[in-house]
Amino acid sequence: MSKTAATPAQAAADPSRWKALVFIALAQLMVVLDATIVNIALPSAQTDLGISDGNRQWVITAYALAFGGLLLFGGRIADKWGRRNAFVVGLIGFALASALGGAANGEAMMLGARALQGAFGALLAPAALSLLAVMFTDAKERAKAFGIYGAIAGGGGAVGLILGGFLTEYLNWRWTFFVNIPFAIIAASGAWLVIREPAGGRNRAPLDIPGVVLSTLGLVALVYGFTRAESAGWSDAVTVSMFIASAALLASFVFVESKVKSPLLPLRVLLERNRGGVYLSLGLAVIAMFGLFLFLTYYLQVVKGFSPVKTGFAFLPMIAGMITGSTQIGARLMTRVAPRLLMGPGFLIAATGMLLLTQLEVGSSYPALIMPAQLLLGLGMGTAFMPAMSLATHGVNPADAGVASAMVNTSQQVGGAIGTALLNTIAASATTAYLTDHAAEAAAGGAAGKLVQAQAMVEGYSSAIWWAVGILIASSAIALTLINTGRPGAGGVVTSGSAEDAEVKVPVIAH
Repeated sequence: MSKTAATPAQAAADPSRWKALVFIALAQLMVVLDATIVNIALPSAQTDLGISDGNRQWVITAYALAFGGLLLFGGRIADKWGRRNAFVVGLIGFALASALGGAANGEAMMLGARALQGAFGALLAPAALSLLAVMFTDAKERAKAFGIYGAIAGGGGAVGLILGGFLTEYLNWRWTFFVNIPFAIIAASGAWLVIREPAGGRNRAPLDIPGVVLSTLGLVALVYGFTRAESAGWSDAVTVSMFIASAALLASFVFVESKVKSPLLPLRVLLERNRGGVYLSLGLAVIAMFGLFLFLTYYLQVVKGFSPVKTGFAFLPMIAGMITGSTQIGARLMTRVAPRLLMGPGFLIAATGMLLLTQLEVGSSYPALIMPAQLLLGLGMGTAFMPAMSLATHGVNPADAGVASAMVNTSQQVGGAIGTALLNTIAASATTAYLTDHAAEAAAGGAAGKLVQAQAMVEGYSSAIWWAVGILIASSAIALTLINTGRPGAGGVVTSGSAEDAEVKVPVIAH
């Protein structure tokens, strides 16, 4: 492996970087867990707090809107304050918001706590990823670090289903919030003691207030549009107006960013083809993944009658596949082959697993169909996620690392909102069509009627999963087409901006 020029700050690797990785990974696990752990607890929390069916979705939506809307702002704050400071403040705030959620005595307190969790998560998540980007610059070490991070980012949601099932079934739904507190305290304490950022990596430029306002409002409108489409339909007036407003706000944001001296999101971060390819392919892949979590959870609990805990354990093969794909395949091969040769085939392997799930029937066998499908999905996504997470921050100026990391999280958050709304709508339409075609059997009642209802649900799931297969194939094609960088350590130094913009240059993948 050829050597690259490094600044004095990078010449000696931080001796505490592997200890720091433990606390960064712990914080990332907490954030990813929270995306699914509350879903399991929601029915119990709704009953206890008297939340109406109409407002129930806001327990999820309040978090998604704050998190998705504030990510770019959070990434730039991390660049400006310092990643360690932003990381620790994000952890403390997330813990306090979680305590508020666990102690909620009504709907308003719960929704406020969820919005606060999202806001502090938007500060924490990009700070965590950008810390890895600036602390691990050696190609082989970077591959290992991002392999661990990628496994957590991909598999943490499934772990949340297991933990959420345990806590809800054996303790109380409030513990799905309280469990974040020890995670946050340990991670914040450890981070404060061991993390040392490289010198000269902060962005001292004044904050781009118009960019903050336009990006936040534009992303909030986009996420809310997709969330509302799921319940009110795509032709609903508010849904359509949200999409129009989002398009106008985000177009204005791009225009402003091209004109201001110190933009919130320098367009160079987006326009570099490799990073752009990562953001787009990863966002699409997350659409498919969120659809899988949603439909398999319902299928296992409603159709197969699994308990919440059993449902959580049923996702273990995917977690095993994710960990293997990230740490054993992705991390080992990343220093030997170009990232596109891991991402493209990885997404195709995941698409093959998804293709198996299109064969779902009411009586499908878990060991014969669902388990091998999950293993393929996990292996493929783990293999693709690892180089994607690393490449998303490769080549950026250290001063832009936070906002580049925020773009990874933004693409996943928006992808999750789109996936939930789009695939759920497709599934609901297919289910309704099946019931219309079998109206006589459904009206018969008894065991025959229940069987038709179950068959209609499964028909809906398999129809939506076909779309997920196509989306993963598109992710693979984008990765293979847009991402053209070589293997890590194969060449010189590249930065995302001009020479005068860069305070420190990091060794990156060569073109």
